[in-house]
Amino acid sequence: MENKYLIVDQAILPDYYEKVIRARSMVETGKAKDVSEAVRQVGISRSTYYKYKDYVFAPNQNTMGRKAVISFNLAHKTGTLSEALKILSENGANILTITQNLPINGKAHVLLSFDTANLAGDVNELLNKISALKGVSPCKLIAIE
Repeated sequence: MENKYLIVDQAILPDYYEKVIRARSMVETGKAKDVSEAVRQVGISRSTYYKYKDYVFAPNQNTMGRKAVISFNLAHKTGTLSEALKILSENGANILTITQNLPINGKAHVLLSFDTANLAGDVNELLNKISALKGVSPCKLIAIE
């Protein structure tokens, strides 16, 4: 199933989406010691938090549409990461960080962040291009702002 992303005015969404974002922020900034405390403070259940935490994001006014974080696994084969980076570069993405774990059982996990300000096309198209590479597991969007 292909991911589709929308920009929607929060006024038409159920309030628990905003509460999930607030709870995640509280955990990330240390205002809550854990998820249980954060969800209790914002008034949602833990199951609601975990159901939506990887799917709702709040844009930042200063960087809206400028950064994305993706995750994928690579086959332990020379040049596989280079091919993924080439696709990003050819599509106008500016790489910010790359974290690659040691290969285990012939696969290495990669977490990559990039600037999307000059991206040709949308992030979903880019994910599909990277996922289509031989030796790359499906590429997943972790966060975007």
